[in-house]
Amino acid sequence: QVQLVESGGGLVQAGGSLRLSCAASGRTRSLATMAWFRQAPGKEREFVAAISPSGGRTNYADSVKGRFTVSRDNAGNTVYLQLNSLKPEDTAVYYCAARQFTISQTPAPYNYWGQGTQVTVSS
Repeated sequence: QVQLVESGGGLVQAGGSLRLSCAASGRTRSLATMAWFRQAPGKEREFVAAISPSGGRTNYADSVKGRFTVSRDNAGNTVYLQLNSLKPEDTAVYYCAARQFTISQTPAPYNYWGQGTQVTVSS
């Protein structure tokens, strides 16, 4: 089993920044791709960003390209999401997810999920 724990959410004004963290524990050797999704009230969960095991490949949703950056530490067990130039429409619960295989932009293939961290951007 793998456990994912997110942290770093909060309330920020439009144009501000936050850094989210996701710490993985347990059978982390089974993990490959780690990703971030978000879900706003009344909306479906949507892909934000993902990173390959080595960190050499990343993938972003068009809505966050140029503003968000995903990275992971050398051990590969902690993933970060740097959120810059935040907009009110970025308000959502942000979830960390992990799976054994390659990057996917849909939630279904991901086996492991964190509990989520709230990001609220005020205008």
